[in-house]
Amino acid sequence: MPELVFFSGTMDCGKSTLALQIEHNRSTRGLQGMIFTRDDRAGAGKLSSRLGLVTDAVEAAEGFDFYAYLVAHLSQGNRADYVIVDEAQFLAGEQIDQLARVVDDLELDVFAFGITTDFRSKLFPGSQRLVELADRVEVLQVEALCWCGARATHNARTIGGEMVVEGAQVVVGDVNQSPDEVGYEVLCRRHHRRRMTAAAAHAGALSPDVLPVDPSSLADSVSRPPSSRA
Repeated sequence: MPELVFFSGTMDCGKSTLALQIEHNRSTRGLQGMIFTRDDRAGAGKLSSRLGLVTDAVEAAEGFDFYAYLVAHLSQGNRADYVIVDEAQFLAGEQIDQLARVVDDLELDVFAFGITTDFRSKLFPGSQRLVELADRVEVLQVEALCWCGARATHNARTIGGEMVVEGAQVVVGDVNQSPDEVGYEVLCRRHHRRRMTAAAAHAGALSPDVLPVDPSSLADSVSRPPSSRA
């Protein structure tokens, strides 16, 4: 039976890479898929991975109707054996409903890839609807890591290395932006709660007040011989 499958995870955990791998595996077996994306880092109409892989895709802009597009595509004698949708978190709830209808009425597998929560730890509308409707939700097993080495579970938006918690939900950026641009960083829950990015942690480690101890007292304790009891 065809399925609507939601592959979720934080940024930097290989979602787009897996989408491209699924496309490769199925196309090499003679199947033909339709690839959609929204606001990819490589630009409109592209599905790209941070590993440098990229392929053409249909840009699913605001108001795009997946079901109508695929019905028209098939009605013109074209073929579609499965559907891949990247950056699905940016889609509206109604568009996720359309993807579910593609599975149920057109009997096509739909593989959707997206981030579950935004930089404020709030569910994206598209991701929320996918969790509600998907036949399966798969959490990617390639773990992104926080700067501290713990498993990253949260996405942080940064400006100048500082974490921000206000602003529009969707601002396209990447984890490798220059410090002055809007960027993103993956953090563990602890450091997301403390708003401690890698830059902030580095600044804290260089602070002269990290260990508020008088150096002269340390010198005295080293030079003073240990006391003894009779």
